[in-house]
Parts: sequence; structure tokens; C-alpha cells
Amino acid sequence: MPKEIEFHFKSPKDSPGYLLGQVTMLWQRKLKKCLDPLDLTQTQFVLLAALGWLSKTSSAVTQVDIANQSNADRMMVSKVLRTLEDKGFITRQEHEKDTRAKTIKLTPSGEIVLQKGLVEVENADLEFFAPLDTKISTFNKSMVQLIEKNSE
Repeated sequence: MPKEIEFHFKSPKDSPGYLLGQVTMLWQRKLKKCLDPLDLTQTQFVLLAALGWLSKTSSAVTQVDIANQSNADRMMVSKVLRTLEDKGFITRQEHEKDTRAKTIKLTPSGEIVLQKGLVEVENADLEFFAPLDTKISTFNKSMVQLIEKNSE
């Protein structure tokens, strides 16, 4: 007779990791529906959004800046940025001071697709998280706390 598997939690609904995974998959599925018509994956959108945020305060945004802003792996960021460059959404040029770095900028079509994506994703977020109603601020603070405590 097989040994009974022992779980720390009494049910999946008691496991924060399991629940986070379920919410993440549902949210990503919702975002995929709104980003597919824009020819963007969620990862591509996240990196474009990070570039958009960083470009508000810097004219020399680098790949490392984007990786740090999005908590993403640097090699993955490099590959995705190449894809975004191939799509005509960004340019990558030699950095003025650091020869090892590239300066990343949105192209006019990148600005348009990012703006359209922001509208779609923000509306999807509002709809998806609406059941939290007045608890959304507490939910956001909890997520920020988890990000800050678990970032490398």
C-alpha cells in the first residue's frame, strides 16, 4: 500500500503559494486576451512598460535598468528586447559613456503599442481585481511587501 502523502496545509485553499499560482494563471490568461491583438506577450508588455516608466526620468535607459525595474533575468530581457527591436517597437544604440551597455528607446510605433497596451491592461486589471473593492489598497501593500522582502 502506498504511503499517504502529507501536506502542511489542510486544503489547497489554505496554501498561499497555490492560491497565488492560481490567481496568476487566471490573470495572465486575461492579459493574453487583451495583448494578443497588439502582437505582444505579457513579458514583452512588461518590458515595454518598464522602459516607458524609466524613460520618464532618464534619456539613457539601459537593458540592466529594465531588468532591475521589472525584476527580470538579464539574459531573458536581452532576448525579449531583441524581439521588440525586430518588431520595430524599440531601438538599441551604443551607450554614450558605457561601451558595454546599450541605450534602449521606444520608437513611435512602440509608443503607440505601449499606450494601447496600457489602456487594455489597466482596464483588464480594474475588472479582474474589482471583487477586492475597498481591499485593493491592502492587497497592493501586501504584494509590495512580498516583493521587497523576497527580491534578491
